[in-house]
Amino acid sequence: QKIFFQASNPGQFENDSDVLWQRGHVPETIAYHGRVGINTDAPDKALVVCGNVKVMGRVMHPSDSRAKQNIREVDTNEQLRRIAQMRLVEYDYKPEFASVMGIKDT
Repeated sequence: QKIFFQASNPGQFENDSDVLWQRGHVPETIAYHGRVGINTDAPDKALVVCGNVKVMGRVMHPSDSRAKQNIREVDTNEQLRRIAQMRLVEYDYKPEFASVMGIKDT
């Protein structure tokens, strides 16, 4: 089974050693060891998307006790004191932003 990549301007790749795409360890996955930019040529994080993103599923933020160590209870009173020091705000979306984003209640 082959994996194909198509670029709009494939001649712009400097050399084959710059290609870091690999077949993933899980079936039907691809791994890239570097930064990926969509609508940007200067990503400063693992994935940078300059534009709107449409997700047809869930965005996962894994949090599993099997991946953690030193789990311990905290002083609830101290944590409430820290929360009370936070700056809380209310706001309204600008109408032009809300209409583009499909937000009805600004």
